[in-house]
Amino acid sequence: MIKVSNLSKSYGSLQVLRNISLRFTDGASVAITGPSGSGKSTLLHVIGTLEKPDSGRVEINNTDPFTLSEPELARYRNTVIGFVFQDHHLLPQYSVFENVLVPTFAFKQLDATQRARELLKRVGLTHRVSHRPGELSGGERQRVAIARALINQPHVVLCDEPTGNLDTATSGAIADLLFELHDQNSNTLIVVTHNLEFAARFQERLQLVDGTGTIEKVS
Repeated sequence: MIKVSNLSKSYGSLQVLRNISLRFTDGASVAITGPSGSGKSTLLHVIGTLEKPDSGRVEINNTDPFTLSEPELARYRNTVIGFVFQDHHLLPQYSVFENVLVPTFAFKQLDATQRARELLKRVGLTHRVSHRPGELSGGERQRVAIARALINQPHVVLCDEPTGNLDTATSGAIADLLFELHDQNSNTLIVVTHNLEFAARFQERLQLVDGTGTIEKVS
């Protein structure tokens, strides 16, 4: 369960989120839509502990991660939450296999290499493990990013416009992969997207209304 209570966030004089409250049930798939500038990405980043709220509270499985020390928060973020962004953020000097393993580097995990091999097989990239990101297509790079997000078996997967930089056919393939892996892993999947066709595939769809603090459920 993820619970957000009276969450507010500003950048200088610009208030992006105002008293947002919502809940995400365990194992749900949720799309967050809304106009540009409405705070979709900011909301996702706060839930994912990448940014701190000005006020309000975030609880993930009854834990408020912002009460943790910085080392504890870093470990919590790395093990509980997986991220997929519009830009894959792969490290160009590392191979595909090494990029998938990056989240495991901070904490020794004996079975990490085996999990990386399994994930790369599941995303269809066993033939690319030794390649570097610059040698891959956009869709292949995003598949690597998805495998990396899942390497620590997170309870929550957060995606910020994961198909935003891809053509229609590749976007559809990435969407199919996200849902397939969500079904297999039973994690909570929260995706920010402007693609309404993609959003319509989720169990729940929420629309963030620009600057009002209002979340509308879309049927």
